[in-house]
Amino acid sequence: MELNPRRVALLVAANTALAPFAIDAYLPAMAALADTIGASIHRTELSISMFLFGFALGQLFFGPLSDRLGRKPVLLGGLAVFALASLALTQVESLDTLLLLRFIQALGGGACVVNSAAIVRDCFQGREAAKVMSTMAMIMMLAPLVAPSIGSVLLHVVDWWLIFVFLAVYALFLLWLLGTKLPETRDMTQPAASPRQVLGNYASILRHREGMGYICAVASSFAGLFAFVTASPFVYMEYFSLSPALYPFVFGANVIIIASSNRVNIALLKTRTPQQNLRLGLGVQLAAAVGLVGVTMLGVNSLPVVVVLVMCFTGMIGLITPNSISSLLDHFGHISATATALLGGIQFSCGALAGMMVGYFEVENMWPMVLTMLVASLGGNIGVRWLTPRPALAPDTCTDKHE
Repeated sequence: MELNPRRVALLVAANTALAPFAIDAYLPAMAALADTIGASIHRTELSISMFLFGFALGQLFFGPLSDRLGRKPVLLGGLAVFALASLALTQVESLDTLLLLRFIQALGGGACVVNSAAIVRDCFQGREAAKVMSTMAMIMMLAPLVAPSIGSVLLHVVDWWLIFVFLAVYALFLLWLLGTKLPETRDMTQPAASPRQVLGNYASILRHREGMGYICAVASSFAGLFAFVTASPFVYMEYFSLSPALYPFVFGANVIIIASSNRVNIALLKTRTPQQNLRLGLGVQLAAAVGLVGVTMLGVNSLPVVVVLVMCFTGMIGLITPNSISSLLDHFGHISATATALLGGIQFSCGALAGMMVGYFEVENMWPMVLTMLVASLGGNIGVRWLTPRPALAPDTCTDKHE
């Protein structure tokens, strides 16, 4: 079947945007939600970690399942679960119920996201696939940028529960759109891997020393990012007294920096290898984490200083993530779907653990956030330098040498 690349890109990007909306849209309403359920803002922030855990499990479980049953049944089922859980969240009255429903909501979200990449792999190859992925990436960068702003508006229009109504309506819209506009893309005549084969593929990746080094880099940087994301409602709105209306702009600046660093990465790849850019990103990220600890220790952690250092930390994801993934898939191109699913599972689990470390300690200062970011960055740097070989020469250098 001949499909329009732009149409497929728009459909799968709209589907993939569901997860960042679910994570970021309710951040400005965190304090209001905490008041409603009678919990501290730190405990309420644990709902982010619970979502990430569910999201990780959803990818690991529903990825192989979609290979057996087809993309559409799993995708539409995930959207239905997400929509029902979102509606139930509008009635939440306790922390335990909030955490349980966020976990269920995330399972549905994981089924949606893991199918987006699979649909692109089903329909396109080579440069065509790269074009679709690029279009998706551009659309996807907008979601974390606008989600807190939408959440802030909905919070002021009515209350926090309207944000979850918005998420439910968005999921139901996707359910209709993808159900009617997107055909089944998996070739059902091709046999799917058995559960035993899937587990064997996962094990082969876990035993690969260099591959685990690249997974460590992505997981550690993601953990540092979600230490900030989890703590940001408290740090910006409570600690620095930033209003919920201004919070989305300060938070969104990080997304702009990440998008910019992606462009820098592309430019640097003309003269440097992915492994060199990866180590550069990890080094700058570690320096930013040390800076955050330093200004907190010295008591000079003003809002402008913290915002700039956090932007330096999060911005390096544009150098770390794409280069790590491309380096990982160089070794596992034959099982790229399995490698991507395992990477996503580990990545989101580490993000959840980092968020739990920040939210568990009910400390009215920045220490839980900055220390977690420092530990995560140290883990990424040590993992890459211990598990992966020294970067090869840049492409232009190699060419000159052979000439």
